[in-house]
Amino acid sequence: MTTTIAISNQKGGVAKTTTCLSLGACLAEMGQIVLLIDMDPQNNLTLSLGLKPEELRYTIDDALLGNTSLVSVSRESEAYGLDIIPAKRGLAVLDKILYGRPNYEYYLKRGLDAMEGDFYDFVLIDCPPSFGTLTLNALTAADLLIIPVQCEYYAVHSLRQTIELAMLVRERTNPRLAYQVLVTMYDQRNRICQLILDQMQHGMDKVLFETIIEIDTKLKESPVFGQPITLYEPNTRGAQQYRALAKELMNHAG
Repeated sequence: MTTTIAISNQKGGVAKTTTCLSLGACLAEMGQIVLLIDMDPQNNLTLSLGLKPEELRYTIDDALLGNTSLVSVSRESEAYGLDIIPAKRGLAVLDKILYGRPNYEYYLKRGLDAMEGDFYDFVLIDCPPSFGTLTLNALTAADLLIIPVQCEYYAVHSLRQTIELAMLVRERTNPRLAYQVLVTMYDQRNRICQLILDQMQHGMDKVLFETIIEIDTKLKESPVFGQPITLYEPNTRGAQQYRALAKELMNHAG
């Protein structure tokens, strides 16, 4: 059975794309077959695997509009077991085109349901840092929402907004949607980070991943070389922590 996970936060710069790429690669390393879907008009996930959006003929927007299937748009990556459905700049226009169409929230879900069998063990969706038709499609299709968050004041404030959005989606289009919070870019030397983490661990312990992703420059470097961290620097701290997250997620799914 395929588990579909949306990775979203209304605030940008919280390692959303890094989490989608690194977690997907770690799951594939564990023998899972993983599909990444780039739903962000910035195309960062697409770029992170070495693809050039301007050179792609078919991308996620073609599949959502019904011009082709999700399977035909997917591409293999350098990492075994890790595929991607890429995006290009036209995705920003699609966000406006979809709005107002009947049942536009279900376009991605229908595409995923149309995929034959349960070929993929996991589908990970990288969402834009805003609330619109693309994010709504991702959350409607997902079994689980992972919310990456930094231990800083503004990030925690945006966390509340994202949780409220999840509750709204659960009421209107996807009653099965669950959510969990992932602390990213954690700095042990920062006292404010420690204080906010303590507050989150006491107040959100039921939805907070035990795994914490610390700051690691190698995680920022790997997209430049078009590789996930498991290929670029497999022994770095960031790789080990995302492996721990993948194991925790597998146990949760089990």
